[in-house]
Amino acid sequence: MVSRSEQTEINEGRGINGCVHLDCRHLGEKFIKESLSQVWEEALTFNNIDMTKEPLPIRPGMHYQMGGIKTDNDGRCWDVSGGWGGIRGLFAAGEAACVSVHGGNRLGANSLLDTVVYGKRSGQAASAFAKETPSKDFSSSVAARDEDMIKSLLNRQDNKDSVAAIRLEMGTTMNEHLAVFRDQNGMETALAKIRSLRDRFKEVPIRSKGRIFNTTLINAMELGFMLDCAEAIVVSALYRKESRGAHVRLDFRDRDDENWLKHTLIYRQLSGDPKMDTLAVRMTQWEPKPRVY
Repeated sequence: MVSRSEQTEINEGRGINGCVHLDCRHLGEKFIKESLSQVWEEALTFNNIDMTKEPLPIRPGMHYQMGGIKTDNDGRCWDVSGGWGGIRGLFAAGEAACVSVHGGNRLGANSLLDTVVYGKRSGQAASAFAKETPSKDFSSSVAARDEDMIKSLLNRQDNKDSVAAIRLEMGTTMNEHLAVFRDQNGMETALAKIRSLRDRFKEVPIRSKGRIFNTTLINAMELGFMLDCAEAIVVSALYRKESRGAHVRLDFRDRDDENWLKHTLIYRQLSGDPKMDTLAVRMTQWEPKPRVY
């Protein structure tokens, strides 16, 4: 709710250089330095602002992914009942996984729940699975395929493009069209842009050719994964024609439990195109209710 209020002020022209100001001076220097010491230090370090003496420019930022690889409560990325498929033998936990503890929004401390509780459960389940599963021999062609992929990245010709430029355009696009507020036109614009960036990524050069600690190569590989993730976010947001939690569509402002009280599943097909599906929400002790203030 605070993020929406901040972004509304900025969008309607009442912001200051794309931000709003957080004024904590009334709390007093002693309280700020003792109870908000980390925030005070970061404001001073990164923005050269002393929060005890002047307001701090702030704006909404994306910091946690509420979706991820679909898992069960033990981190399995496949449904033992066969309800939603997945990849047998793959486990996930933390921010990479979607255990479905968030719902439409992430509550404070849910990141610790994801990491500590489900990290432990996933580790225990993965260990048990490994002990009861016979080992298999894999063809060396699997590793060779990855080696060929890395070689092809390093062998690209310099076309004056860069990983950093593509990554910046990706982030700017997602921030503009898939941040606090979304709508159909903006998301369609973002999808077209992300797919054009994917085409550029196929040709982007790796200027550092080293084979040891080549962080430029790692950044390029990570960018490919980020583009996959960005496309999945846009396609899923376009698919869900309602507003729920952090997904706020200006063209579908209301929550629609009749049609959209369900999880969104997205799969990448062999063709590379995304495939959409849904999964029913399992009700336990608490049923969703409208969030009112």
